[in-house]
Amino acid sequence: MTVQNWKGFFMPYEQAVEELKVKLRSIRKEFRKKNEYSPIEFVTGRVKEVSSLLEKANKFGIPMDRLEYEIEDIAGIRIMCQFVDDIDTVVEIIRGRKDMQILYEKDYVRGVKESGYRSYHIIIKYPVNMAEGEKVILAEFQIRTLSMNFWATIEHSLNYKYKKQLPSHVREKLKKAADAAFELDELMLDIKDEIKDAQKLFEVKSDIISNIMNNILILHSLGKFAEASRFELSLNKLIEDGEVHELNNLLELIKKEIRKYRE
Repeated sequence: MTVQNWKGFFMPYEQAVEELKVKLRSIRKEFRKKNEYSPIEFVTGRVKEVSSLLEKANKFGIPMDRLEYEIEDIAGIRIMCQFVDDIDTVVEIIRGRKDMQILYEKDYVRGVKESGYRSYHIIIKYPVNMAEGEKVILAEFQIRTLSMNFWATIEHSLNYKYKKQLPSHVREKLKKAADAAFELDELMLDIKDEIKDAQKLFEVKSDIISNIMNNILILHSLGKFAEASRFELSLNKLIEDGEVHELNNLLELIKKEIRKYRE
C-alpha cells in the first residue's frame, strides 16, 4: 500500500477518534454543568501507527485486505475514571448510546490478566460520514482508573523495550505494582464521598474567586482603583483559608460597590 493509500485508509479512523473524543468530553461537561459528579475524568484517543498495524497483522496472519475487518483497535479511545465503580457507570452510558453498536465487551477489571493488567474494553462499530458517504469502522474503548492507566503505560513501555520478553524479575515487580495500584483504587473507593465533597468545595470556591476577580476588574474599568486594591487585599487573605460564606460576603460587597458607582 502506498503512502497516499495509507492516508486514505486511516482518514475515517482519525475522524472517528476526534468525534468520539468530543462526544465523551461533552458527557463530562454535561455532568459538570448540572453540578453533578462526572464518572469521566478525561478522555484521550489515538489511531494506530502503520508499523503497529502491520506488526499486529503479521502476528495474527491477517491479510492486507482484511485489516479493517479483523483489527478492532485501529481507532482507540481511553476513558479515565477517578474511581473503580465509575467504570461500570461509563460502561452503562456507552451501552445506552444509539450512535454506535457494541460488538462485545471484555472485563479485565474483574477478570484481571495474569500480568496484572486491568481495564474494561468495549469493541464498537461506529459510522463515520465521509465526503464519499458513510463508512462503518471498528473502534475500541478502554475504560480504566488513573492508577490502572499509569500501570498500563509503564507495562507498554517495558514490553516495547524487551520486545514483549520481559525478564522474570521485571514481570514479578510489575505484578506487585499492579496489585498495589488496585489496592490504592479500592482504598480511594472507601473514601469516595469525602473526596467528592472536597473536590466539590474546591470547584465552588474557584467559581466564587473567579467571580470576585471579574468584579474587581469592573471596578478597575470604572476608575475606582483604590477600592479595587482594597478588595484585592481582602481576597488575597481569603484565598488560602477563607470559607465559602466569607468569599460570598466579599463578592456581595464588591457588587454593592459597583452598583453604587453605576447609579
